[in-house]
Amino acid sequence: MILDALLDAVWDTLRIFPFLFAAFWALEAIEHYSNRYINQILTKVGKAGPLAGAVLGCIPQCGFSAAAANLYSGGLITLGTLLSVFLSTSDEAVLILLAHPGYGKTIAALLLWKVMIGIITGFLIDILLRKQKRESHIEEMCKTCGCSNSSGIFRPALIHTVRLSIYLFLFTFCLNLIFELVGVEQLARILGKDTLFQPFLAAILGMIPNCAASVLITELYLAGSLSFGAAIAGLCAGAGVGMAVLFRSNPSLRENLKILLLLYGSAVIAGFIAGGI
Repeated sequence: MILDALLDAVWDTLRIFPFLFAAFWALEAIEHYSNRYINQILTKVGKAGPLAGAVLGCIPQCGFSAAAANLYSGGLITLGTLLSVFLSTSDEAVLILLAHPGYGKTIAALLLWKVMIGIITGFLIDILLRKQKRESHIEEMCKTCGCSNSSGIFRPALIHTVRLSIYLFLFTFCLNLIFELVGVEQLARILGKDTLFQPFLAAILGMIPNCAASVLITELYLAGSLSFGAAIAGLCAGAGVGMAVLFRSNPSLRENLKILLLLYGSAVIAGFIAGGI
């Protein structure tokens, strides 16, 4: 049983590796050459910030949510824009779905939901908090966002691919063992499938500040252990490393906790809405 699970995990990982590298190479090229311009767009769009943030945030890469966290900490974008980026951030989920044939409609639905939730939530937050102003600290904006990185695109793409492949291998191996020992249906019941609890649990899982969370949520969804609504909740709550960067760059712990709760609540509501349609 262990050998079968191991061989299946190795084969699945090797099959996806070339595709992931090609995708990361293209995304690194986009991020490397346009990151500064994307930051400028976010800081200049004004009241349309949530719209721009949600659209740009759905591009599957880890760095944009971190850049948005720095922009917010520097006082250059609104809270609504920050949340729109966090909620729409796709991370590696889209890349994993792309590696599985037949999930084109799922990818489109996933991106559409995340963008809509990001736009609606962002504008609502900005309307409610329109009287609150933040001071600008532009000199601190790019300390950790990586927008001045000049190390090229091949090495970062390879590092991202290897890291994600390791995650995929470990999760696939563990999931294969769990499926053999427990069964898909039993695992789904443990995770609360078809109950009101699953979006809450998935959102908590998604808030782990690491790309691994989106990998696990996506794999569980593909295996049938998570409903579409729960997957939406988990992936909307997953802002990659953005939340970790926010806690590091924004000195107000109380404000950071408020943003964390807003992100969690928005993700859970999005999950219930998506699961009910």
